[in-house]
Order: sequence, then C-alpha cells, then structure tokens
Amino acid sequence: MKPFPYLDNKKEFIMNIVDLHVHSTKSDGSMTPTELVQYAIEKGLSAFALTDHDTTEGIDEAVVAANKHNESIAIGKTEGLPLEIIPGIEFSTEYMGKDIHILGLYIDYNAPAFKEKIQEFVDARILRNQKMCASLASDGIDITYEKLLEENPDAVITRSHYAKYLLNHGYTTSMKEAFERYIGDHCKHFIPREKITPMQAVGLINEVGGLAFLAHPTLYHMSDHVLEGLIKDLKESGLAGIEAVYCTYTQGEEAQMRKFASKYDLLISGGSDFHGSIKPKLDLAVGYGKLFIPESILDEIKEAHK
Repeated sequence: MKPFPYLDNKKEFIMNIVDLHVHSTKSDGSMTPTELVQYAIEKGLSAFALTDHDTTEGIDEAVVAANKHNESIAIGKTEGLPLEIIPGIEFSTEYMGKDIHILGLYIDYNAPAFKEKIQEFVDARILRNQKMCASLASDGIDITYEKLLEENPDAVITRSHYAKYLLNHGYTTSMKEAFERYIGDHCKHFIPREKITPMQAVGLINEVGGLAFLAHPTLYHMSDHVLEGLIKDLKESGLAGIEAVYCTYTQGEEAQMRKFASKYDLLISGGSDFHGSIKPKLDLAVGYGKLFIPESILDEIKEAHK
C-alpha cells in the first residue's frame, strides 16, 4: 500500500490525510500510543485523534512521541510530515436503549472537573467488570477481575478484552463466539454499566473547550426519523458535527450523513475507528481500503475550534 500524502490521478496536487477516530491499548486497541504515532508516521499522516473509550490516559504519551518526531524534522535529521496529535475521547452513552458514541476533539483533558468525571466512569467500569467476572466464574470459567487486568495492564477494560481472554484460554474458538455465547447484549453474563446520555456527553465536551461529534450514526440502526430526532436534540445541546466519513459507510450512507450535517449546520469529521489487530482487516486512515479523510476536513474543524 502506497503511503500518503495522496497524489491524485492527474498528478495535479498532493493532499495530506488525517484520521480522527483512533484507539490505543489504553482502551481496546492493540497498539500503544507510541506505536500508533510510529505507524501514523510510516503511513504519512499529518494528524490523528486519539479517541480511546472513556479515557484520555494515552494522550500525553502520544504527544511526547509525536514531538520527538517533529523536532527531528525541524533540525533536518528526519524527512517527512510533522504529525499533530489531537486530544480526544469517545464517550459511550445511552439513548432510547441504544449504545450511542460521542467523540470529543480538542478537549482540555487536564481540566480538573473533566478528570474527576472521567474517574467516575472508570469507577463504574470497575464495578461492572467485577460483576461480569463473578458471573462468568459462576459458570465454571477460570476468570477474575485481577486476572483480566494482568493480561491487559493499563487498559480500560471493555468487552473486547473479555472476548480475547475467553479465546486465549480456550473457552471459545473466536472473539465473535465469545460475544454470541457469553458477553453479547442479550447474553447471560452481560451486565450493563451506568451511562450518561449523549446530550450530557456533548455538554461535558463543550465545558472543556472541545468539539463534540456524533460517531458512526449508521451503526445504531435507527430509522431516518429517529436518527434525525437524535441529531436535532444533540444540536440543541451543542453538538458540533457528525462523523460523516467512516470505514463502513456506503456512498449513499456518507451522502446521507453529509446531508444531515448540511441541514443542521454541523461540521463533518472522518475516522477509521482503528483498533489494530483487534480488527485485523481495518487499517489506519484507509479503513477497509477505500476510506479517505483529507486534511481539509480537519482544517474546517480547527477553524470552528478557534
């Protein structure tokens, strides 16, 4: 695969690319923040947003790694593009019984009130994970919360970590089977955790100077009417934009998301939702091969953020 910057077929211009939805080992990705930076450099990205689930723990590490690269370019030691790390987060929220994700970009992740709220999410996850481990153990599975942490140090534990544990210890033959038999939404051992509403997530992001985006709307399988109602409510709560460019979208779906963005005067963002080996066929910046997120999308977001 050719690295970017992207050269169009007519060879008239070079366009940098970005990725505004990326996960690390601090949530459910397989690459550390430093490894993500190195991979982004290899692929020629000019920026990516680290948007781990309900945590900002990896941002400082990514910024340090990117700064070293940028300093090396500045003194002429290294060639290539400088890399910007956009501080972000992906909040899991609940709306009409569905798990809705809200992305925050350019957040002040060190704001004391924000860090306090994030800790509340962490505490809620811990309690939920302790209960899920106990439920699985009651069915004869050799698992404890401590064992789960040992195999996933420093990670925010999600159901992907459970699926990996069950696979690695021989209880399933695939991660998909783990969800279908044990930890899917309607399975015996699934325990939901307390979630905020998407409107509350938007408010929290705005409070710390960030911009809030509705992530991958088509994945919620809502009717057009219900989805538009959600977008309208979120707009009234301060939503900045919609993730209108995404790895799984068809041309029609992307066009629909762009239409919603235009109708409600919203920005668009784009992301691969990269998780590394957790989603082996999904690559950084290009998704399943056809994704393209030009830097111009980020330029409009930056202008709005000013």
